[in-house]
Amino acid sequence: MGPITPDLADAIESLANTQILLVALDFDGTLAPLVDRPEDARPLPAAAEALTELSKLENTITALISGRDLASLRAVGNPPEATLLVGSHGTERWAPEAFGAEDENIDLSAAQESALAQATSILTDISAAHPKTTLEYKPASIVLHVRQATPAVASAALRAAHERLEGINNLQALDGKAVLEASVLAGTKGDGLNWLREVADASTVIFAGDDVTDEDAFAALRPGDIGVKIGSGKSKAQFRLNGPGELPALLEMILDMRSL
Repeated sequence: MGPITPDLADAIESLANTQILLVALDFDGTLAPLVDRPEDARPLPAAAEALTELSKLENTITALISGRDLASLRAVGNPPEATLLVGSHGTERWAPEAFGAEDENIDLSAAQESALAQATSILTDISAAHPKTTLEYKPASIVLHVRQATPAVASAALRAAHERLEGINNLQALDGKAVLEASVLAGTKGDGLNWLREVADASTVIFAGDDVTDEDAFAALRPGDIGVKIGSGKSKAQFRLNGPGELPALLEMILDMRSL
């Protein structure tokens, strides 16, 4: 059984005969371990292999939902060809042509570009003043990373960021694990999961994620769906795994159930 509890195993077993199953995963902290530099993240080989095999099954649809923009997600995740993608916290969406879905791309207005420029200037100043904090640049947001900083410096940097970003129109601040993201697009992973469900025409969804922003996706799950929290922390998910290293066991069990 390994890391899979009897209750989770029973829930997975119930997926064997669902008509169309959507298996949707967060990337960082779920499919891939968290790392200091976002560009260094890679999926665990066993998890990537299981995801690829799942994507080949009939009536089983795979998807990644990430806070990363799609270009970054493709670069580090190397997702299977048939896997649907949702990036930038639900605001970027892509599906293979066979699904007949309309992609969602980032196209900022002048007001959004102005807000992003203000946020970039503010977080650049804050990062320069707080050692070992770094910035990540995305098409519609800028992210302050504090994982490498001391706890005191990290806390001060995040507090200063919230204070100085407050009041900027067309901007939302998203808290994550040792990050603060200032985005000019309003979207959630719950929105992304709902889009995936519709595009896949899924009868049942299983979603796994680790971060605060994944709670919006857990909240979008319906009766009969399965939510799996990766790691510690309060969550709306019914089930939990201790870390990304336990995800392959989950994916392999789903693969076994759907291959019967």
